[in-house]
Amino acid sequence: MPSLKKLLSDSVVYGLSSIVGRFLNYLLFPVYTYHISAASGGYGVVTNVYAYTALLLVILTFGMETTFFYFSNREGMDRRKVFSTALGAVGTVSAVFVALVMVFIAPIALGMGYPDHPEYIRAMACVVALDAFQSILFARLRQDGRPWKFFALKMAFIILSMSLNLFVFLVAPHWSHLPWMAWYDEANNVKYIFYINLFCTAIVTLGFIKELSDFSFSQFSFPLVKQMLRYAWPLLLFGIVGIFNQVADKILLPWLLPGEEGLVQLGIYGASVKLAMIMALITQAFRYAYEPFVFGMGTRAKSSEPSQKEGHKDKQSKETQALATKYFIIFTLLAFLVVMGYIDVLQYLMGADYREALPAVPIVMMAEILMGIYFNLSFWYKLTGQTWWGAMMSAIGCVVLVAVNIIFVPKIGYMACAWGGLAGYGVCVLLSYFIGQKKNPVPYPVGRILWYFFIALVLFFMMEVVPIRQLGWRLVFNTFLILVFVIRTVYDEWEELFRPIFKKLGIKR
Repeated sequence: MPSLKKLLSDSVVYGLSSIVGRFLNYLLFPVYTYHISAASGGYGVVTNVYAYTALLLVILTFGMETTFFYFSNREGMDRRKVFSTALGAVGTVSAVFVALVMVFIAPIALGMGYPDHPEYIRAMACVVALDAFQSILFARLRQDGRPWKFFALKMAFIILSMSLNLFVFLVAPHWSHLPWMAWYDEANNVKYIFYINLFCTAIVTLGFIKELSDFSFSQFSFPLVKQMLRYAWPLLLFGIVGIFNQVADKILLPWLLPGEEGLVQLGIYGASVKLAMIMALITQAFRYAYEPFVFGMGTRAKSSEPSQKEGHKDKQSKETQALATKYFIIFTLLAFLVVMGYIDVLQYLMGADYREALPAVPIVMMAEILMGIYFNLSFWYKLTGQTWWGAMMSAIGCVVLVAVNIIFVPKIGYMACAWGGLAGYGVCVLLSYFIGQKKNPVPYPVGRILWYFFIALVLFFMMEVVPIRQLGWRLVFNTFLILVFVIRTVYDEWEELFRPIFKKLGIKR
């Protein structure tokens, strides 16, 4: 299938910027947790502020990424006009946001719980505004099929950020006596994390000079922006509740457990579930390639009077979506087993005082898998323009998540955050699947998907209950169980996926 090959090749390149880049960024994870004690609550501050940043980024982009793809692929649309309108709208909103934060910084910092550190809020307000602006520029690269420039800019940010963080945390303490290091104060490490982020984000913006040259004020269209906003507003609601599903626990926890204890628990929880973020990386890499790919197939397969050829394209597009979803689930379940199989080693990525929350990792990973499935199931309402369905379903899932947090966090602490995410995404998946099959049915292989879930959960259960005390033998046993999943998958998918691949490599079964 040439379309699946294109999806796979683009996913690999986009994935390099996300997975490899985030893997390099993981080098900062032990640096932070070994140099910022859990008891100080410093890592809780970082986790909390970045949660607000993620939520604000969705608000400032207000669904314009997806809207940009949708309108760019409509027949008769001027792509430059669509680009200039989307970029101009997001840029204007972001600039107004930064201006308002600077004017009202004192009450905002007080409301967020950081009245003594307004510099945290100033720095991250600028970061989120630049990120929102860059989101349309990165979307332009994806639309133009330029994954390697996308990769280069993402990696430039990661490498620069990692280098500066390593200098501040590992080198600066030993050079602090030097005259030119008078600016450094080890007590301000949290502030330096935010400042480095701002500096690196600003530098990356310079890499978009070519794309910015294609922006034209004369191409900005008020009638078009009205059409785009009508399409985007449900996506904004969908995005807000969607990201709130991801960050609500990190925002609510300090409120539900007030005082220093809330930030301490948040730091421990945030550090531990960082191990589960491999799922977010896979989902993000898949999304970067999948979204323009599906819109490119889906919108072009529609017309007012569909021909037999167009009907065939629409059927092929749905079959491709079904296959891509199945393979996505297979690989995320494999990642789940790998992380849980080697958790005894991976736990040393964080300081010892953060490891108490390791039992939350498998729950959060399963929640991330469900989030990825929900994303895959979401295209029926995006392609048909019924984006309000996404907002409604995500809102219901969000209510479930918040309810679980409010009821159970005071009783069981951060473990309620993990279970809340799983429950919220589980509800979203069920709603999206059953409603989607009525509105725009896709032939998902549900039986095969449930079979893979069953195998993965049984193998995980064996990892947990088989009493092997010696670390080496436990890793050997877990590796064997991971191979069982791989072998079974190859057997089940041989004819459809692996035989064509192995045939090209000259390998016979």
